[in-house]
Amino acid sequence: MRLRFACAVLAASLFTFAAPALAQEGEEPVAPYVQSDANAGAAPITDPAVFAALNGREGVNRIVDRTVDLALADPQLGPIFQPFDMVRLRRTLKEQFCYLLGGGCTYTGRDMTTSHADMGVQTRDFNLLVQHLRTAMREEGVSNRMQNRFLAVLAPMHGQVVQR
Repeated sequence: MRLRFACAVLAASLFTFAAPALAQEGEEPVAPYVQSDANAGAAPITDPAVFAALNGREGVNRIVDRTVDLALADPQLGPIFQPFDMVRLRRTLKEQFCYLLGGGCTYTGRDMTTSHADMGVQTRDFNLLVQHLRTAMREEGVSNRMQNRFLAVLAPMHGQVVQR
């Protein structure tokens, strides 16, 4: 009986930790939370042409890195982003984008509401980040049509991200 209980506790804990096995060097520890692809904020795109148009995982990685770099350099967004763990942010954004694009990735981050709690994100911040994402996708050679298909998946997250 004790062994069965111990196994149940161990199994439950495997699904509620903060993914230390996936954490990258330099990430700060985070409080435990339930991991689920549902935390990504939307269902993935099923058309593989969209993921291919963003140049697969390597393209997604470049797009995320460029978007974050642009946000950090932006006088309006930089102060919002700077207090956070950029190593973790980049990793989880890459996972999220890859998952949402149907690239076969698992999303290990928190849900969108929890991730953005107490950040004070406004609609203008959200829109500016979308502009930076568009710039990064354009630099990656992604057509406007494919950009729009991806942005259509992200747009409904506005209500989970914007707080005022």
